[in-house]
Order: sequence, then C-alpha cells, then structure tokens
Amino acid sequence: MDDLDEVIARAQADLGPPEGEPVAMEGGITNRNFRMRFGATDYVLRLCSKDTEVLGIDRVAELAATRAAHAAGVAPAVALFLPEHACLITRFVEGRNVDASELRVPAVMAQVAASIRAVHEGPRFPAAFSAFRSVESCRDETLRRGGTVPPEYDVAAALADRIEAALTGPEHEPVPCHNDLLTANFIAAGAPDPRIVIVDWEYAGMGDRFFDLGNLSTNNAFSDADDAVLLSAYFGEPAAGPAFEAHFAALRLMRLMSDFREAMWGVVQTVVSELDFDYAAYAAAHFARLRAAASDPRLERWLRDAAP
Repeated sequence: MDDLDEVIARAQADLGPPEGEPVAMEGGITNRNFRMRFGATDYVLRLCSKDTEVLGIDRVAELAATRAAHAAGVAPAVALFLPEHACLITRFVEGRNVDASELRVPAVMAQVAASIRAVHEGPRFPAAFSAFRSVESCRDETLRRGGTVPPEYDVAAALADRIEAALTGPEHEPVPCHNDLLTANFIAAGAPDPRIVIVDWEYAGMGDRFFDLGNLSTNNAFSDADDAVLLSAYFGEPAAGPAFEAHFAALRLMRLMSDFREAMWGVVQTVVSELDFDYAAYAAAHFARLRAAASDPRLERWLRDAAP
C-alpha cells in the first residue's frame, strides 16, 4: 500500500487531484490493479509485481505496444507511465467483461479478428516474443531459483521442436502480437453496439500471428467450427482449400504451444510471484489440457499441412 500511496501522490501532478479512494479490481494473477479517479476522470493503476522481467515482460516495450494498439483503436489510452514505480496508468474503459461464449458469436469474433489484424499490420513493437523460447526461459529460471520443472516438460518440449520446425515461411514472419488473449482481457465498451477493447499488453511483442490466433482460440474454448469462422474473418478467405487447411493446422499447433507456454508460466511463477494464487495448479491444468489436445489423431496431419 505504500507503493500505491506514492503512485497516487506522483500521479496527481499530471492527472489532477485524486477523488475518493482507490478500488482494487478483481482478476489479474501477475499484478495489482486499482481503479482511481483523478480530476473527474477514472483511470486504472497497475502496480507491477517484482521480477516480472523473468516472465518476458519489458515495461517500456509494453508502454509502446499499448500506445500503438490504442492508435489502432484496439486498446485503452495511456495516461501516465511511472517507471520508477513500475506503474502504468491507463484511462478506465467504461464497459463490461466479455465471457468466452460471447467471443464465440460470429459477429463478435469478426470484430475481434479485425482488431487483431489491425495490430498485426501496425507499427513494429520494440520487444520480441516466441512461445518456443519462452518455455525454455521459464524452465531455466525455475531451475536457477531452486524450483522443480514437472516431468511433462520433456515430452512437451519434444513436440514443440516439431511444431517449430513446421511453422516456417513468410506467413510466420514476426508481426506485432498481443500474446495473452485470455477472456479477461476483452471488454465490451459502449452500448447498444459495443466495441471490443483489448487490455493488458505486457507480453506484446513481435511474434507469430498464429500464436495470437491459437492463443485466442484455446483460451476461449473455440471449436473447429469457431476456428474456421475466425480464420475466415481474419484472412477474408473461404473455410476450404489448401490455404485454409494450412492456416487451420498452424492455428491448432499454436493452441498446443499456448498451453505449453501457460503451463511453464505457472511453473516459474511458483518461484517468483508473491501473490496469493495457486500457480502449481494452474500449471498442472494447462499441462493436462496440452496432453489432451496433443492426443488428437489429426496431429500428424497438422504438422504436414502447416509446413510450407
């Protein structure tokens, strides 16, 4: 709370006098988030946990990515960045949380696909992101800090090597990506026709567009049919033919990498985070989902179809 008091005292010089008390916001398993009113305007203050750089987070890069995404009409506006407090302050988005079932509605999915594509086609982000390197980094950091890497890692890493070998070619060249498209990061703003706003750009970086698509898909329980709608909306192509099959395969393979990344993120958090959250259970749940998805009999076909 001392950090929060210091942030409020520092922010009022730029944002105006504080009104009322900060209100803790629910959700978030990396940082502490508060809603606070300054000068008749509501903001979100995010106080970052310590050692988040070991999770692949670069706060200056996040700032640039959030500003770029806002310029594309996708993210909230940045109000203030206080690097000495590792605090990013954004304008509060009036709206409501979107649940996974709503994201699977074709009209909403089309809007999300257009937003993601706008980011992918926008200016470069300063950071780089690779799910393949991320899981290795999490493994190394866990071991360095005296933690234990689950035995599932070796099997998953062998599969990741095969996936990385398949996903090559121009369509996998790095583009600006969000890389953390959890359900909680979508807000429906405005009424009666809300627009979808995407928040939390701390993992944003230059990565594979299919990781964003696969990450969105698996985190929101998309079916094969949902993935077809998503790909058609994103690429503007029919859900049939060799190009579609290659895109579908790449998305499905990146769903596997998304769960591998989430599992190892949970593993390293067990030795990094001070928040009251069961990261070991989180990791185990994602390893279990990865095992189930990797048992799909179409896996070998996806590896063939995705290869150039």
